[in-house]
Amino acid sequence: MKFFRFSKDTGQSVERYESRSVIYSRIAQTFTPARIGFMYVEPEGIIGIHEAPTPQLFLVVQGEGWIRRQSNAKVVITTGEGVFFDKGELHESGSVLGMTCIIVQSDEFNSQIIVL
Repeated sequence: MKFFRFSKDTGQSVERYESRSVIYSRIAQTFTPARIGFMYVEPEGIIGIHEAPTPQLFLVVQGEGWIRRQSNAKVVITTGEGVFFDKGELHESGSVLGMTCIIVQSDEFNSQIIVL
């Protein structure tokens, strides 16, 4: 499990295409097709412990929650932060107040692109 941030302060200014006041934060590149989904974790919601079916990015775009491996302590994760799970990695997540996430799954990520 690798934690990273994709918040505004990790990005770069976009100046191409006559752009202004835009920040872009690169997250990852995949070499194989990717599945991208949106997940709403309601207050007191839990995604039970399970193996990541493929390498997976878990990106919090709103709210706050927690992540943990098997029996490890919960680690708080909030808007603008993400976690990368390797295929087969056991993990659990949830939220006290609720959070909205984007989940990206692909059989092959260029992990050097991930902002750590």
